Formats: sequence, C-alpha cells, structure tokens
Amino acid sequence: MEKREHSMPTKYNPQETEAKWYSYWVEGKFFEATGGEDKESYSIVIPPPNVTGKLHLGHAWDTTLQDILVRMKRMQGYDTLWLPGMDHAGIATQAKVEAKLKEQGTSRYELGREAFLEKSWEWKEEYATFIRNQWAKLGLSLDYSRERFTLDEGLSKAVREVFVSLYEKGLIYRGEYIINWDPQTRTALSDIEVIYKDVQGAFYHMKYPLTDGSGSIEVATTRPETMLGDTAVAVHPEDERYKHLIGQTATLPITGREIPIVADDYVDMEFGSGAVKITPAHDPNDFEIGNRHDLERILVMNEDGTMNENAGQYQGLDRFECRKQLVRDLQEQGVLFKIEEHMHSVGHSERSGAVVEPYLSTQWFVKMQPLADAAIELQQSEEDKVNFVPNRFEKTYLRWMENIRDWCISRQLWWGHRIPAWYHKETDEVHVGHEAPEDIDNWDQDEDVLDTWFSSALWPFSTMGWPDEDSSDYNRYYSTNALVTGYDIIFFWVSRMIFQGLEFTDKKPFEDVLIHGLVRDSEGRKMSKSLGNGVDPMDVIEKYGADSLRFFLSTGSSPGNDLRFYWEKVESTWNFGNKIWNASRFALMNMEGLKVEDIDLTGEKSIADKWILTRLQQTIGDVTRLMDAYEFGEVGRILYNFIWDDFCDWYIEMAKLPLYGEDEAAKHTTRSVLAYVLDETMRLLHPMMPFITEEIWQHLPHKGESITVSSWPVKKDEWVFDEAVQDMDLLKEIIRSVRNTRAELNVPMSKQIELLIHASTDEVMGQLTRGKSYIEKFCNPETLTMAVGLSAPEKSMSQVLTGVELYLPLAGLLDLDAEIARLEKELQKLDKEVERVEKKLNNQGFLAKAPEKVIEEEKAKKEDYETKREAVRLRILELKG
Repeated sequence: MEKREHSMPTKYNPQETEAKWYSYWVEGKFFEATGGEDKESYSIVIPPPNVTGKLHLGHAWDTTLQDILVRMKRMQGYDTLWLPGMDHAGIATQAKVEAKLKEQGTSRYELGREAFLEKSWEWKEEYATFIRNQWAKLGLSLDYSRERFTLDEGLSKAVREVFVSLYEKGLIYRGEYIINWDPQTRTALSDIEVIYKDVQGAFYHMKYPLTDGSGSIEVATTRPETMLGDTAVAVHPEDERYKHLIGQTATLPITGREIPIVADDYVDMEFGSGAVKITPAHDPNDFEIGNRHDLERILVMNEDGTMNENAGQYQGLDRFECRKQLVRDLQEQGVLFKIEEHMHSVGHSERSGAVVEPYLSTQWFVKMQPLADAAIELQQSEEDKVNFVPNRFEKTYLRWMENIRDWCISRQLWWGHRIPAWYHKETDEVHVGHEAPEDIDNWDQDEDVLDTWFSSALWPFSTMGWPDEDSSDYNRYYSTNALVTGYDIIFFWVSRMIFQGLEFTDKKPFEDVLIHGLVRDSEGRKMSKSLGNGVDPMDVIEKYGADSLRFFLSTGSSPGNDLRFYWEKVESTWNFGNKIWNASRFALMNMEGLKVEDIDLTGEKSIADKWILTRLQQTIGDVTRLMDAYEFGEVGRILYNFIWDDFCDWYIEMAKLPLYGEDEAAKHTTRSVLAYVLDETMRLLHPMMPFITEEIWQHLPHKGESITVSSWPVKKDEWVFDEAVQDMDLLKEIIRSVRNTRAELNVPMSKQIELLIHASTDEVMGQLTRGKSYIEKFCNPETLTMAVGLSAPEKSMSQVLTGVELYLPLAGLLDLDAEIARLEKELQKLDKEVERVEKKLNNQGFLAKAPEKVIEEEKAKKEDYETKREAVRLRILELKG
C-alpha cells in the first residue's frame, strides 16, 4: 500500500478504514511468527471458540484482551505467536446438526455414521468461515498460517497418544459406574456439565412389608420410579430401632422380590425414618453401598429415559409417566402413605436442558488423583506455579483439584475423537492403541467418542506439533506466556490443561492465567436469548467501529470482574476516536512536508514542549508497567487523560503560539514535538485501537511498513523536564481559574480584563515570568501585573491558588455581596479540608500504619489548605471593610 499524503479526510470512517487495514496486515504477513532465534519468543493460544455458532460479546472481550498483549509484545520485538483455532464442541455441535436434520425431516440414525459426519464437517466449515470473518472485523492479529481445529489429524494423533499413554499407565480404565446421563442426547455427562436448579418435588413415603409378616419398614424417595430397581434396604448398624431386622428381608412392592435389610454406616439415623431404600443402578451413593454388600444392580430404565423390561408392567413408559402411574398403584395398595412437598436441587444437562438421570453405565474414566496431586504440588512452588490474575482464582482452582473425582471421558456421540479401543468379537480381549488391530475383521471399535474437553485439555501443546518432539513450534513457543479466559471455565478447561500439560510435557502450559468475568447487560443481568438482552458485537462494530468496541471492552472492568455493556459508553469511546482524529488532522496540517529525518527535538523548547515530552515519558512508563500487570482499565484511563486533556486540550492549543508565529526555529521544534508525540502516542494506543492508529500513523513521517511492527515506545530520561511540569501545573491552574471566574461573571473570553497576580515567593515569580506568554494568550488580559507582595485592589474578584493569588478588578461587573458569599462558601470548604486532614494526622492508627511518604503528603496538604484558608479569610475582611 502506498504511503498517503499528510492530509486526512475531515471525518473518520471506521468501516472503510478497518476493512482496508486488516487485509493489508494479513497480506503483509505482519501477524506471522517468524521463528527467528535472534528474538525472544512470546506465545498465546486462543481459547478455541466452538463451531456451534457465531461469536458473542464474551468472545470479543476475551480476544481483545489477548490481542492487546500480543500487539504490544510484537512491537516490543518479541517473536510473537498468537495461535488461532476452533473446537469441534462434540455434544453442542452434534445437537445443532441433529436439530437441522430434524427440520429437514431426517435424523442421524437414518443417515448413518459416515453421512452424519459429512454433514457435521459441512456445518464446521460454514461456521468456521463466520468466525474468521468476525475475527477480522475485531482486528485480531492472529497467525492464520498456524490455525488449528480440534479434529485436525495432528491433534487427533496427540489425543491418541495421550489416551494410549494414560491407559498403559493404568490411569484410564473402563468400568461400570453411576454416571450423569442425558436421556435427550443419550450421552454421559461429566459432573461439570450438569447444572443444578431448585425444583418443586416431593418426598414419597412408603412402607415395605417385612417378608415374615411381622410388620413393615418405612422408606422415602424423591424418585419413586427407581424403586423397581431396589435391591436392599439399609439401616445404621447402631440404630436400636432396626438392629433386630438386620439380616432379614423385606418384600419389594409391585415386583414381589425379596430384598435384604443390610447395615451400613452411610445411613443417617437422624434423617427421616433412618431406613434407606438402595438402588445401586440408579444412585451414586447406593452404588457404593451395593459394592460393599455385593448387591445386584438392576437397571430399570432405557437410555432414552423410558422404562425397560425390568420395570415389568411399566415397560415402555417415560420415566415421569411411570412415576405418576406407579404412585397411583402404590397408593391403591396402601404402600405409599404420605406425599410431602419438597423443594430440592435437580441436575439438568447443560446442553439439552433435560433432567439428568443418575444411571448405571459402562464408560471410560480417567483416574484423576495422581494427575491432580501433581497439579496441586506445582502451585506450592512460588517460582514454578501458574500465576492466576487475580490470584483469588487460584483458590477456586485448587478447591476443585483437591476434591477431584474420576473423570468420565466417554460420550455416546458420533462427532468427536473416536475412542481408540477395539473389542474382540469372540473373546473378552480389549485392544487399545494408536492403530486398529491387524486382523480387523475380528474386532469392533468402540462406538463412543471422547469428551470434548479431553482434546481441548491438550490445546497448548497439541497445536504446536506435540507429540513430535522435533517440532520447531513446540520447542520454540511452548510453554505459552499467558492464557486469557473467563472464570466460568476454570474447572472445565484451565485445570485440565494444567494437569495434562504437566503429565505429558513436564511443563506448565502457561505462565499466567488472566481471568475475566461475564459480559452482562446494563442492569447486571446475564445476556441470554430468553431475556432478549444479547448484543451482537458485529452490530456494535457496524455502528461505531471495532476500535470503539475494543476500547470499551478493554477498559470497562478490572481483572476478574464482570463487565456491564452500555451503548452510551461505546458511543463515548467513539467520541474519543473522533477527538484523536481531529487533533491528528490539526497536527498533520501543521507538519506538511516534514520528513522523518527533519524531526529534531534538540532545539530550544518552550515550557509546553518540555511539559508534553515529560508527560509522554510518564505515560510510556505507566502504560508499559500496567499492560504487563494486565491492568487494561488503568491503561485506558491514563491514555485517555493524556490524549484528551494533555495533548488535545492543552498542548495543541499552546502549540499554536509558535506555529502561527514568526520564529522559524521555534516553529520547527514545535512541529518536531508534535510529530514525535503523536507518533509515540499512536504506538501506545495501537494495541487497544489498532485501526485508527494505523490510519493516522501512515500519514505521519516515519520509517516502516506498518504500526503493527513498529517499535514500542521506551521511556527516555533525556525528555523529562521536572521544572517544566511544575511551571505548567501552575499555568494550567491560573488559566482554569481565570476562565472559571469569567464564566461565573458571564465575561466572555473575547473581552479583555485587568489581571493582577501576587506571587508568594521569588521562585513562583520565576515560574510566572517563564509562562507569561501563555497567561497573556489564554487569559486575554488588557493589562497584566505580576509581582511578589502584590496587594489586592479594591472591589476585585480574587482566587487563592497554590503559591499565587489572582485579582481581577471588575468594576461594574462584580456583585460585591455575591463575591463575599462565594468566598465564605470557599472558606467553609477549606475549613472542612483542614479538619479532615487534622483528623487523619491525629489518628494514631494511621500514623502507625501509613508509609512515611504518605504522612508527609498529608502534612503538605494541611499546610496548603491552611495557607489558602488564611488568604480567603483576609480577603473576606478586606471586602467587608
């Protein structure tokens, strides 16, 4: 792309600019990691979005924060890799594809496995294209040459390697266990894929008759349909009420089966009747009791939630229909004697919303304890641990790891990594391996696929070529430097990446984990389809541009906290962009023809030049430090204040004096300062607002193809002028005060006034003398008198500032009574400030705990307030006299 002239359009058009620059960046390969050994590497892997739909605001927030880090590190000279990719999202994607097939009047079963997978791949390609287009709209500086997908062959190889390795170590096993079962999608769920909701239910109280006819034993349940699978009643061994029944049998109503009465410490004697029905195939606790007492496991339900042949006369009924019918039958028989309403927590499938059924099933599991122990041990090393930002989330992570349960990794789906296990058709032999057995005709492969999180857990290293130890990307960019993700998937994903990374690479997968919250609406509600309060990030970009959205997202919250979305705040960041645009247009118009080699900061500089150069160095230091601390909100605040207040409202106005003057040397220095400060500022702002900064930077005198690969600003002590900052602080206070006084008295800036300034010391007088031209320009006095020991003229307006007093004789304009009232109000305010500071300095707790510097600052404030108060008091007496 050819370099543009210094002139810029009068209005900024985000849509036109953003499309142009993104294609320029991608075509120029500015985002591609170079792999050069001469640079230190920096890497981040994108949390892969699911190919189930388009990106939402949470994705926009998450990826914007990553892009900010990556763009800064790239500019700092790191060999930077930001690896993009997407997740196949097993159950979620399969549900979407199945819903689409249903609309078309067919199903996966009618299509068969291979044809269904073809449809799933078509879905993936369609939505991957949507996602890439959205990444482009957001301006993400991703290395597309390394894009991965969790079902890529390379990642599939990694998945097989991990499965086989864990199996051979005895950490993967197959067993019959009670798992969370989703009857709607007909698949197992892990514990964290179950959402618990309070539901109005009931306790059903029943009497099981003792087989010897001597009476009955009372039990209760919230799921009466499971009683058809009861194989025992349990009581506590120390319960005096039931000791004589232990070893006897009861008759299970409806079925007529005899079931034993067993003693088990698990039973709570104080709860209910103290006797518990045991259904080993339909309850996790009952399953454990059943194991201890060698009880039969009778499954009474099919995978789709209907009752099976073991349910006898209820076979074929839906589980909830069975419950209604069974309750009526039990009441008629006199077995069910009380129904007690009961609010209880019921598990629902995160994906389908169906009530989850605890269900006996043969599944594949990962033995978690050894893996979790290694991950916990890592966090005990201050040097090697994964740093959570904010660190409170480390406790969340550790709490889950310390209470880990074995992980059910098999899913009864077709879309996903098929389990690399084969079963011999004639023997009990199981083959687990990278490849199928040679005599494949005698073997059947496991129909199930692996939990999506099994492959996602390997994402930081599987995407870089592992298990190929010679992979240049793996050796160069792993471990990664940072992971950015929401607190809602610490258990799902972050924890699994850590223990799998440690197990298979002997390294933690990332140095830092930056945790953010959820995007909520302006009322603090979670965005959802049901509430209709969702906001499409593409709609925001269409209206205000990507830079406005990015700046809002990156500055709207502190680490770890939720973000509330406000259209008004996005609009205000759009206004900020326009302010930058207009200021840049002014600067560029005044540096027409200036080449990069013409920029010279060595000439004599004005107070304003020195001040803005100093403020720039302070801003560079603060922004760099805060970026590395992930405090993007503070970065935004500092940049906003520097650009809007310091650069636009003060420096540009003051720069007009030399720019419109006759001194060519001063003019050239100011043009050079303008060019240098604007260039450095655009670089600092670039990670947050990449498009507008590139557009402006391309009009500036510089060397280089793109701001994306320009160098990050470094603080230069030679451009720090402390005296100029002090001078400027005083000048700004004087100018503001005079303008405020004019506004109070409705005296326009165009009307000249008489201005007298009393300096408290010779040092202050020196400051006033150095800044005289600015006072004359921005206060517009007809006469200006400045001196040490100056007395206030009669009937004048006064302002008491730090080190100076301003007097404005405004005969005919000043309401004397109003001025006295104003000063008395000011006196009251200063009284309160003095009282507040004195209270603080008299507080022994504060004096004991506060650093010496803070105490000295408070003492200085007290002295300043007292000086001002005395000056105001004397002025009131003078006006009243």
